[in-house]
Amino acid sequence: MQLNRPAYLDYNATTPLDPAVVEAMMPFFRESFGNPSSGTHSYGWDAKIAVENARTAAARMIGAIDVHSIIWTSGATESNNLAIQGILNPFIAKNERAHFITTQTEHKAVLDVARYLERHHEKDGLEVTYIKPDSYGQVSVESVCSAIRPHTRLISIIHANNEIGTVNPVAAIAAEARKRNIMLHVDAAQSAGKIPLNVEKYGIDLLSVSGHKIYGPKGVGFLYAHPSVLKSGRLSPLFFGGSQERGLRPGTLNVAGIVGLGRACELCYSTMPSESARLCQMRDKFIAEVLQSVPSVQLNGHPTERVYSNISLSFKGLSSDVFASLGVSQIAVSSGSACSTGEPSHVLAAIGLPEDLARATLRIGIGRFTTPQDLDVALAQIQVLARHLENV
Repeated sequence: MQLNRPAYLDYNATTPLDPAVVEAMMPFFRESFGNPSSGTHSYGWDAKIAVENARTAAARMIGAIDVHSIIWTSGATESNNLAIQGILNPFIAKNERAHFITTQTEHKAVLDVARYLERHHEKDGLEVTYIKPDSYGQVSVESVCSAIRPHTRLISIIHANNEIGTVNPVAAIAAEARKRNIMLHVDAAQSAGKIPLNVEKYGIDLLSVSGHKIYGPKGVGFLYAHPSVLKSGRLSPLFFGGSQERGLRPGTLNVAGIVGLGRACELCYSTMPSESARLCQMRDKFIAEVLQSVPSVQLNGHPTERVYSNISLSFKGLSSDVFASLGVSQIAVSSGSACSTGEPSHVLAAIGLPEDLARATLRIGIGRFTTPQDLDVALAQIQVLARHLENV
């Protein structure tokens, strides 16, 4: 880390590239620059082999049996769009009633898609239900089941929340969806590579992953689509222009990015047990120290069923204008989702936090290269905020 730079504690927004990922990518910027769709020479063959090796690594990380169920995209936002619009658009085109269930605490990459479809296609028979979570931000299986209608076509549930870290029971929800022949999509941008995830065992139909959340490059990700979904033709493309990725995501593949994502998947798969144990211990120690030394702070999200990377803290009694200008110069953290534009957090509002408390919230994200010393700095900075509260 460069001198005089703040400790990086914003791993939920993006992760740094792992050096091994950079090393794997470099040849594909130089000598191995071929197009994987070029099937008549070694440059294309080498690129295609590299892409398929990465596909195997991605499938292994999420427990997919068929490697061809991995569809390369530009990231989780595109994957979410492809999953949701790709399933619902055929019903809309045929003027068939289609009911879509999601939650109030999804990432904007799901919520904005839902609102767009609702706004433009309500007259075509599209309906959307937004399930409210409990005060921890967790969605119950019962609330999902009670929202199901005879014409429910798709359910989309975030696995680990990007703002508060709460993990939803996607395996149990998948089981109920399967009983009713309803497709389930899971946004796993914050959970893939961090907590155990097996799409076959869980019964997930569609799942989105982003490279830059797991120490891979930005601008690349993938959508998992169960083989039965692909064979049935129930997933339609968003745009056209080539046969790449089964025609579902046409365009020349980002080979270097895909290779980097594949290497990142390999590293996450091999290090997950040890990395999870180390970071959970570090996270829990830090949370305990904060709550003990700063009584005016509250932890948001589920106390135990949360992804290890996320620590969301709200400061009671600290006004948002003071909060924005105080004592966090030595740590790089965020006040919410990196995709928000300064408005109050919809996630914190959904779990019942008033606006003033939501605006006085820090999201601390830890990861592979976080050290105990980084969290010592964060604790000291939080104590600066606490001292201000004592003097108010």
